[in-house]
Amino acid sequence: MDGSSERLLTPGEVAALFRVDPKTVTRWAASGRISSIRTPGGHRRFREAEVRQLLDGQPAAGDHSA
Repeated sequence: MDGSSERLLTPGEVAALFRVDPKTVTRWAASGRISSIRTPGGHRRFREAEVRQLLDGQPAAGDHSA
């Protein structure tokens, strides 16, 4: 296991990368466009590797958009 590569990003960090509002990132997670992890406090976190794939134009797992 390589725990150092499993960096988690906040909705604000993801929003800054995509240049969208953090609420847009939350909607993407709710619709399944991007997967998220919930912290014990109920906050969403996103895997950096998956976010980077989306930034590179690769669809996330389960993405069926054309």
